[in-house]
Amino acid sequence: MNKPSIYGLPYDKLAAWLAERGFKKSRADRTWEQLYRIRVAEFAEMEPALEPAVTALLEQSFTLRTMTEHVKQQSADGTVKFLFRLSDGNLIETVLMRHKFGLSVCVTTQVGCNIGCSFCASGLLAKSRDLSAGEIAEQIMQVQAHLDAAGDGERVSHIVVMGIGEPFDNYDNMADFIRVMKDHKGLAIGPRHITVSTSGLANKLREFADSDLQTNLAVSLHAPNDELRTRIMKINRAIPIAKLMDAIDYYLARTNRRLTLEYILLRDVNDRREHAEELADLIGETRRSQVNVNLIPYNPVDEHSQYQRSEQEAVRGFYDALKKRGVSVSVRLEHGADIDAACGQLRSKQIAKAN
Repeated sequence: MNKPSIYGLPYDKLAAWLAERGFKKSRADRTWEQLYRIRVAEFAEMEPALEPAVTALLEQSFTLRTMTEHVKQQSADGTVKFLFRLSDGNLIETVLMRHKFGLSVCVTTQVGCNIGCSFCASGLLAKSRDLSAGEIAEQIMQVQAHLDAAGDGERVSHIVVMGIGEPFDNYDNMADFIRVMKDHKGLAIGPRHITVSTSGLANKLREFADSDLQTNLAVSLHAPNDELRTRIMKINRAIPIAKLMDAIDYYLARTNRRLTLEYILLRDVNDRREHAEELADLIGETRRSQVNVNLIPYNPVDEHSQYQRSEQEAVRGFYDALKKRGVSVSVRLEHGADIDAACGQLRSKQIAKAN
């Protein structure tokens, strides 16, 4: 049986695990420092900071590597897309993006996706399993190791949980991952530098609002009415827009934080001015001060040839219509357009190539 990743244990769970085996809290502190500040590649490298008995126990019980780099693509804009092979042979994608504000990594939370958005490359293959908290965290550690090897002193500063899968469908592992990442004694990535994206699992959205995670939240809306959203996102059959907006209202009231509505623009499908007006009506005056709409240019996917990228004139018209209604709106900056930009695209191509 494969050993679990040690990166899946938040600090309090690691401390409790060591305490159960007779070790003091200071051993957890030193272990944590070695993992996330020193960033050892092998448990043996923890000595002499930790006595041999501790490192032997850790090595016996956990692993530092559950995945290997299968493919790495680098874009002209500095974006790096990693395709990692998990211990069971499955493939997942992780993306490093360069921004003016720092280095952001987009992580995957599931092998495949069951949400079934009709425009998305991530859902071309159904979910086969959830990733463990350790497998999610290890994506960050592998990318950080890539940066460390370059020797430029760069570090991951932001995280977006927007890769393959629905994070709220793997809620507990996603939450433990975030606790590991934001711990001030480790990588210390602040919660305001972490964004979790969901297609709108209403009950989990409420749980998220009540949690201690305090990260940013993005909700994939992509349509302003039920008829259109159901056509492009089958989850809307189970959780229609009214139910989703009720959960969003709960989140806004409970956290008093801003929320992003993601809206991918599909040519002649959801990108008309009347759609923008309908979206502005849906947001309404009461939500307007706490909601930002993020317009996303579509990256075409061969398997979803029915959808095409919106014309620039349509993007500008949609943006202007929202602005005139007083809605906060932005257009997502594109990254890695020359390296299978759509999420899940590299993975699906590699799987198709192998079959």
